[in-house]
Amino acid sequence: MTAPRYHGLTWDHPRGYRALEAAASRLDPDRDGVALSWDRHSLEGFEERPIGEQCALYDLVVLDHPHVGEAVAADCLVPLEDLFEDEEIAAWQAAVMGRCLDSYRYAGRHWALPLDAATQVMAWRKDRLDAPPTLWDEVVRLAETGGVVLSLSGPHAALTFQSICAAHGASPAADGETFMEPAAGRAAWSLLSRLAAHSPPALRPLNPIGLLEHMSAHDDVALCPLVYGYVNYAPDGALGFADAPRVTPDGPVGSILGGTGIGVSRRCAVTPQLLDHLRWLMADATQRGFIPAHEGQPALQAAWRDPAVNARWGDFYASTYATLDGASLRPRHDGAIAFQTAASQRVRAGLDIGDGADRVLDDLQALFVRHRPAGAET
Repeated sequence: MTAPRYHGLTWDHPRGYRALEAAASRLDPDRDGVALSWDRHSLEGFEERPIGEQCALYDLVVLDHPHVGEAVAADCLVPLEDLFEDEEIAAWQAAVMGRCLDSYRYAGRHWALPLDAATQVMAWRKDRLDAPPTLWDEVVRLAETGGVVLSLSGPHAALTFQSICAAHGASPAADGETFMEPAAGRAAWSLLSRLAAHSPPALRPLNPIGLLEHMSAHDDVALCPLVYGYVNYAPDGALGFADAPRVTPDGPVGSILGGTGIGVSRRCAVTPQLLDHLRWLMADATQRGFIPAHEGQPALQAAWRDPAVNARWGDFYASTYATLDGASLRPRHDGAIAFQTAASQRVRAGLDIGDGADRVLDDLQALFVRHRPAGAET
């Protein structure tokens, strides 16, 4: 009998596709009973096509956690509880970094396997600074010398703001109804406005990959205090990575979780052999060996703590472990992506015209309510 052939969709960066493609190429249909190929789309492609349309075309879809509410509303993914035993899911919960598996739990079920873990961390030029700053006040002083860039393109304006709010002790939509606690929002807006006044305007259109590429190739910027970490830029290069800044030495490390998971679409004719391949991708040995060896960014604690993995990748994992371990979730309701887009536009506009915090917070709250179905889980 001919082995089933599956098609997956991932994102077009080595971190997003190299390990998945290499793992698929190892499959022998006669031996393993399964064949798998991966297509790629841009990082921005997550927002360009609704998750329901992606799942109508592919068996496996790589997604990030703000899409789960949309996916549940579209009924386009199979929950992990229908595919794996409860004991397996519990074991992954105990093994992954921080809230990586929690981020895909919505409406009482999990909707993706957290293959890839990331959050906003600090990137710094090792030839410009003796050591990275640890406090936001130190970042502001450095920004006043012209050496700091902010990540404000696309959704990242809102995400950077939310991370600074988290450093002030408030997570986004913590009560399900209010986008941001006002006192933390005011403090974060003041800090963000001071930093934005010194961030190079020419670099604002760059997404995190573009910023890291620029910082790797040019010495005009010494620091980006919050940018989604990419291990690919860590080894043997100009860039170092460190935990996100704190407001006080004993305060929280504010950061908003990123990373990606693999979801199984409703169109997929699931076989035990396919599930075995997904289990293999999540296995300890794969996460510590195969995935890092193919430029992936694993999700398991064991990989982030592994001395050999850290030695190969410039201590990226050990240097940013605390930030990922304590990262906050974004809103995930149906409409969260539209809110994230609109909120980022409002943040950029507010920075450009010098809006006060209360006006910006009121507008962000109105956008949050507008893009959230009444009574929806966040």
